[in-house]
Amino acid sequence: MKSIPERIEAIVRQALIHLLGPDGAEVDPLVRQTQDPKFGDYQSNVAMGLAKRLGKKPRDVAAELVAAMDVGELSEPPSIAGPGFINFRIRPSFLAAELEAIQADPRLGMPQVADPQRIIVDFSSPNLAKEMHVGHLRSTIIGDAIARLLEFEGHDVLRLNHVGDWGTQFGMLIQHVRETQPDVLEHPERFHIDDLESFYREAKARFDADSEFADAARRAVVDLQSGDPVARRLWEVFCTESLRHAHEIYERLGIRLVDRGESFYNPMLPQVVAEFQERGLAVEAEGAVCVFLPGFTNREGGPLPLIIRKSDGGYNYETTDLAALRHRVDVEKAQRVIYITDIRQRQHFEMCFAAARAIGWVPDDVQLDHVGFGMVLGPDRRPFKTREGGTVKLKDLLDEAVSRAAAVIDAEDERRSEMSPEEKAEIARVVGLGAVKYADLSHNLTSDYVFDWDTMLAMDGNTAPYMLYAYARVRSIGRRAGVEFDSLPADLPLVLEHESEIALAKELLRFSHVLQQVSADLRPHLLTDYLYGLSRAFSTFYDRDRGVRVIDAEPESVRLSRLRLCDLTARTLRLGLHLLGIEVLEQM
Repeated sequence: MKSIPERIEAIVRQALIHLLGPDGAEVDPLVRQTQDPKFGDYQSNVAMGLAKRLGKKPRDVAAELVAAMDVGELSEPPSIAGPGFINFRIRPSFLAAELEAIQADPRLGMPQVADPQRIIVDFSSPNLAKEMHVGHLRSTIIGDAIARLLEFEGHDVLRLNHVGDWGTQFGMLIQHVRETQPDVLEHPERFHIDDLESFYREAKARFDADSEFADAARRAVVDLQSGDPVARRLWEVFCTESLRHAHEIYERLGIRLVDRGESFYNPMLPQVVAEFQERGLAVEAEGAVCVFLPGFTNREGGPLPLIIRKSDGGYNYETTDLAALRHRVDVEKAQRVIYITDIRQRQHFEMCFAAARAIGWVPDDVQLDHVGFGMVLGPDRRPFKTREGGTVKLKDLLDEAVSRAAAVIDAEDERRSEMSPEEKAEIARVVGLGAVKYADLSHNLTSDYVFDWDTMLAMDGNTAPYMLYAYARVRSIGRRAGVEFDSLPADLPLVLEHESEIALAKELLRFSHVLQQVSADLRPHLLTDYLYGLSRAFSTFYDRDRGVRVIDAEPESVRLSRLRLCDLTARTLRLGLHLLGIEVLEQM
């Protein structure tokens, strides 16, 4: 089913073709929601841009376009406002018919894409030397939300966890394991580290303070890179243990990932460098092998190198990411690759993308996207740390979220005192984890945001607790009305007469268009904004003073119609939250 903006765009485009001939099909109709409802629901500003081109006044151009439009049952006759804005007011009868058509659709009118793509989403990607910390929060949550939406659209999505399982730090860790747990080699199942962060700090402290240990650690790096079976066995066991910690977090957050370590691409790195050199795209500079790409300069305005082999002969992230990108296109057959990382890595990926295209590894029809995000800040607007100044472990943060949610919920409503401890614990889990996810996703990706417990756990405003409560409240209306929403007739006639009913219907029918916007722009906060707006529209609809009666409405046809609006609202909230990776609660 086409969204209302798509239908209006088609109407305006046909009028443009009538006015301009075939060239009109190439003109953007410029359809947007109106800022002020008194002018209608949607607006086209196309006449202003065409006026100079046609040598006419914008209002005259708008009048010619309106005269050529056939809106059918979609809207009232278009009106012209100001210098030439064309306004459309959607008919309530059209809204009712559109909602009737999707009331039995589990996808709520959102079509699957006609041409599904093979898409790789690269997200989370922690280093295995440490436990996951708050710095991994945004990539993990944003990546999951984007993957969920693309999967919902019908794409074939591979969720890749490009973990850092290779590098010089592993020599330090391997040597520390050798000396502190020597029986691990024969009995790897005994290798268990309760605190990876402390283990890493212990090894790093020894590396910095003990020259003999540091030398042994460097030899362990050589052992690992040369394939020494002892070093490799320790490395494998250590990576397995590290990933166990990571997947405890993923399981808790309801996130699926396929692990693909940097080590996977290690055998490919020499060939990456060789091919760039053979093609004349890489040169030696101060002993390093570099690719110089047009358009990339340093602060002084000189050429900025993409280093693919260091002067000591070692490889780096650039080399690995180029090898990974080539593998993803050649072997994984990706038609689109999306990277979810800190925004500060944007130039790195732009240069890798440009290099991969320059050498011909990524054809023009393969789309490459870098979704960069801002930092999570503490109350002092500095990177979020513990009170002691240390890194905040993601596990500890999630534990605290659930604990704080439990306290808020107990204080909010005394009726929960009758619930069992298990029921309270489940509510606290869903609310706490949902609050962390929703708070992150509701911010513009590129902006830093301050991590504030009071804000994210507030029971009002654009927060997960409010959204979860809104869903549970709608579901409770059905129970109080003695109706199972799922048992309502699939062809129930809808009656939209009150302004609050019409406003709610308009919000419900915006859902598919919002999802299309999120998919196109990869901006999940558009979905959180929409869900919040929908919940507010429902509050007005259900308000005794501003809205309508529902449970005891008369006649029965009106009552059932309004209960269906409740049902559609609950299903939209549930599906929207699911696409954000947030569970719902039937009672709160």
